[in-house]
Order: sequence, then C-alpha cells, then structure tokens
Amino acid sequence: MTTDANPRPRVGIPYRTRKEELNGKRTKYDRYVEAVRQAGGEPVEISLGLPVDELKKLASKLDAVVLPGSPADVTPSLYHAARHPKCAESDIDRERTDFALLENAFAEHKPVLAICYGIQSLNTFLGGSLIQDIPSEIQTTIQHPWTGAEQGAPEPCHSVRFEPRSRLAQLAGSDEGRVNSSHHQAILEPGGNLRVVAHAADGVVEGVEWTGDANWVTGVQWHPERMAGTDPLAQALFRELVAAAVKAPVRQ
Repeated sequence: MTTDANPRPRVGIPYRTRKEELNGKRTKYDRYVEAVRQAGGEPVEISLGLPVDELKKLASKLDAVVLPGSPADVTPSLYHAARHPKCAESDIDRERTDFALLENAFAEHKPVLAICYGIQSLNTFLGGSLIQDIPSEIQTTIQHPWTGAEQGAPEPCHSVRFEPRSRLAQLAGSDEGRVNSSHHQAILEPGGNLRVVAHAADGVVEGVEWTGDANWVTGVQWHPERMAGTDPLAQALFRELVAAAVKAPVRQ
C-alpha cells in the first residue's frame, strides 16, 4: 500500500496512444482517470514518451495499474502472426509502456485492471494470441465493434456469461451480465496463467483472470470506465482494484 502521507493508492494509467497524448485529446482517457478517482485511488498519468529509466522509476512507485483501451492494435508479430488487412496501425510507444508496467506489476505483485486494448496487451505480454478482426474471422450476429460512433450511432451492448465462482461472477453477483462493446479484436489463445472467465454468446472471450499467484489481475474486453457512473459491476471492478492496491507491499 502507499505511505501514510499519501493514503490513496497510486494507480498508473498510460495514455491511450502517443498521438492522442501529443494532440491533447483527453476525453476518452479522462474517463479512466475519473473512474479511478471515484473508486478511491490517486490516478497517475503516464506519458508514452518516457525514457526507459524514467518509466521504470515511475513504475516502481505505483501501487496498481489500469491499462486502458486504444484505437491502436497490438503488433501481430509480438504474438507470432502476420498482419491481417483489417488490423489497425500499432503504437509502439504504448506497447513499450504497457510491457514495462506489466513487468513491474508481476514482479512486485501489484494489481492490474486491463480494459479492451489493455486485455489484448496483457494477453500478448503473457504469450497469448489475438483474433485480429472479429467481423471477418468469426461468424456471429453479435455486434462487437462500435460502427457509426462518429455519426452518433448508439454503443452496442450484449450479454456475457461468467464462469461460476470466478472473480467477475462474484463482483457481478451473478453468472450473467450485460456489457457495452467497442472492439474488433479479442483473445484467441490465452496467455500463460490466464483463465478465461467470461464469454459472449458467440464464444468471443470477454474476461480473463490471472492464476499464477494470488495477485489481483483482471482483464475485460468491454469498457467499464464508460459505465462506472451507473453500472454496479463497473464500479466494483475499479473499487476492487483500489482495494487490492491497498493490500500491496509498501511503495516508497
């Protein structure tokens, strides 16, 4: 946990992309910041342009990490795949930053909440692979990508099924839930020590939990930061992350 002089756990949040950071686009990023603050944590904004030494130093002072969504896609070669024509441009600064934060978090048993792109980044870090484009690779009637968002189309939602007695089922208070959806990629093969604990009705992976030790590491494919004002599960995810950070070893 943090020191007595700073009782709110320090939760690091990398910017979504280097381009957004440089252009000052914060609307979507600020939703993560506010969700962490409302849950009782101290958001720590993490630039994607930090030199390696500065990034490692900052990571060592964090109590927890939130990996946010992103319009970028993870570089396919990182999970030993050729790039699909529908795969979006990658952001190497975001990848470098995520992987440094995850390396520190796993080494020092700090909790992690990985969201949308974040769950894909987490999975790749742990040796898993990704579906590069759901609409062209999976036959499904579920709308996973948020098409028409710029034209004001409503964000799609769909049901999910949680594995009984999983962390997500316990936080939801049920083995079923309903989530928003804004992604065209998803986990194909889970990374090492990741347990798949949530699926959409078409089989697309919607949630994972770390089983390598007792550390609190959870990944969700949906966007709880956009539901944190009204949705009990979204609120519970951020509260549990902060609560787990309080129990983490002291950072100086």
